[in-house]
Amino acid sequence: MNSPDIPHGFAPHFRKSPLTDPWEPIYSRKTGDAVIIGLRLATPHTNSRGLIHGGLIASLADNAMGLSCAARLEGSPRLLTVSLAVDFIGTAEIGQWLSIESEVIKTGGTLCFAQSRITADGTVIARANGTFRVVTPKDAAASRNANRRSRPPYR
Repeated sequence: MNSPDIPHGFAPHFRKSPLTDPWEPIYSRKTGDAVIIGLRLATPHTNSRGLIHGGLIASLADNAMGLSCAARLEGSPRLLTVSLAVDFIGTAEIGQWLSIESEVIKTGGTLCFAQSRITADGTVIARANGTFRVVTPKDAAASRNANRRSRPPYR
């Protein structure tokens, strides 16, 4: 059951991360094609002027688009962000409901393309585009081995 200040259909976000832990509570809602992320803006989400921080927008848009791509692909693939672009159109303040709604544009065997619209109380404040690499377990093992061989020692 949602509290009165959380829109209907949202539940505590199912994908926790050390990066987003200080921003909790974060909520999400699954649709047939996407994962929508939302939160009620509070002090930990702001910059020194008390406005929403662009890093929060970029991180949550990346998360929402990646999860939306995964929802569209079979086999629960692992995805890595290849590129992320964010256009900041407006701003938001403490107390507003932030919502990141994503749309998967195209999926393929190795890449997934998505875009998202970020709103504060229904007003668009940003848009984002992301490209994600679909990583199979075999790809992940090969990448780890290649990284071990090619890394110079730290001095």
